[in-house]
Amino acid sequence: MFDLISEYKKKLKTPEEAVKIVKSGDWVDYTITLGFPELLDAALAKRKEELFDVKLRGNLIFGPIQVVECDPEREHFIYNSWHCSSYERSLCDKGLCNPIPMIFRHYVPYYRHFLTVNVAMVSVTPMDKHGYFNLSCSIGGAYGVLEHADYVIVEVNENLPRIFGGFDECIHISDVDCIVEGEHAPIMEMKSAPPSDDDNAIAKSIIPYIVDGATLQLGIGSMPNAVGTLIADTDIKDLGMHTELCSDAYLELFKAGKLTNKKKQLHRNKGVTGIVFGSRDLYDWVNENPGVIGCPLEYVNDPGTIAKHDNMVSINSCISVDLYGQISSESSGTRHISGTGGQLDFLTGASMSSGGKAFICMKSYYTDSKGNKHSNVKAHFGADIVTVPRSQSYYIVTEQGIVNLEGLTTWERAEGIISIAHPDFRDSLIKEAEKQKIWIRSNKR
Repeated sequence: MFDLISEYKKKLKTPEEAVKIVKSGDWVDYTITLGFPELLDAALAKRKEELFDVKLRGNLIFGPIQVVECDPEREHFIYNSWHCSSYERSLCDKGLCNPIPMIFRHYVPYYRHFLTVNVAMVSVTPMDKHGYFNLSCSIGGAYGVLEHADYVIVEVNENLPRIFGGFDECIHISDVDCIVEGEHAPIMEMKSAPPSDDDNAIAKSIIPYIVDGATLQLGIGSMPNAVGTLIADTDIKDLGMHTELCSDAYLELFKAGKLTNKKKQLHRNKGVTGIVFGSRDLYDWVNENPGVIGCPLEYVNDPGTIAKHDNMVSINSCISVDLYGQISSESSGTRHISGTGGQLDFLTGASMSSGGKAFICMKSYYTDSKGNKHSNVKAHFGADIVTVPRSQSYYIVTEQGIVNLEGLTTWERAEGIISIAHPDFRDSLIKEAEKQKIWIRSNKR
């Protein structure tokens, strides 16, 4: 009979002992979000002088990452991110992080078909009586990385919530090469900023499109959270959750009695997610909650899976839009901001859903450090990275209003998009549209 306790003791090492497996030139993976192994990262950073060209991958990690902080010349450690958190964005600004282009539903298939992982490290909950470590808030991507790694180290974090899963939510001790324990600080809380007046205006434009029994996907940021908060004060009922990210907006909907998951066509009575981050209250809510299950993003973000939910509503934010309906959500010019993530996945799936709708939201303008106002509606993109092609753009929303671009001609798109631009920039955008021959006399001003 397999002796779990003996196996555990045999594989248990200090962080310093565990990271000795890493060699110069290796690819090391830190998996995703709160799966970040902070004790192992600190131990690996201490080996700086004896290692060269160790390449690391992370995904929405909120830092600090010691292997990056200790090596500003990047001679020893080269860090790369699938989707930038605000911390990783600051690393990109310093030349200390390279983004990896991706869409979330392909996150694990990239590893399965193309990538090398010499050593994978991940934070997990304490082992249960059956020998399983729960992958907690990083269920969406961790297991797929671990199963393709040459060597697997789990870091037991006593503070992580245990999240039930549909599949691939745990890893068994028999599939683990090394176990690390140690004391951890409380899990980092990542609360969204309070919604602005513009966020609330955007949310109010969307709410009339949400019907009883709709299933929601809310993206990252204050604006999607504003939608969740406002819905909590409406008469809309029996909403469902199918989302790559479970944030505090869903907790607020649950507290208000709006989130029941009763009308879902798939996983009825269960809210489905791939990643969880937010407040302490959120972590307490998902902990061993039968009403919330975590699944791999390969499944959660599959447009075919998403489309099985009637009245699927996807709400995400972007940085800018051009007059053709191209959407940039990950860069400002050449400056990297975020990532494609699951925006295109959910836009596609919601568009395929019976009664489904997909909203991409932004403020119509931004103000620079000198107080000058600039339009987030561009005449056409130059260096900006296109996240959503014009052929897939659906509802675009600003604080000025909402427009549906599906099936529209180029001149109709220009008219609609200019109508939700900030009034200060509409005349100049019309002149640009005229130059590009996408403005005709019948367009309304």
